[in-house]
Amino acid sequence: MPDHPIGPLSQIPPGEGRNFRVAGQLIAVFHTRAGSVFATQAHCPHRGGPLADGLIDEKIVICPLHERAYAFVNGEGIGNECAITVYATRIESGGYVFISV
Repeated sequence: MPDHPIGPLSQIPPGEGRNFRVAGQLIAVFHTRAGSVFATQAHCPHRGGPLADGLIDEKIVICPLHERAYAFVNGEGIGNECAITVYATRIESGGYVFISV
């Protein structure tokens, strides 16, 4: 999988997510309050909720529409049967974020 640059991490406030178009796909990218970065598919598989607008902590994102929770590490649903696609991320020195799609 090739790495795609999305820009500096500073464009995503800590504790929030933003959508980016990467390799023709809409990807939700999250910046945790601890400084970690995670990337997932943009929409919840349950009813299409915008995951970038969901609540996050250091390990999960919660869909803002119906409160479905998903693990950042593997995309598994927590307490539900749905799962999401997750993408590898890395931060280069200087805070530049790359996503593997």
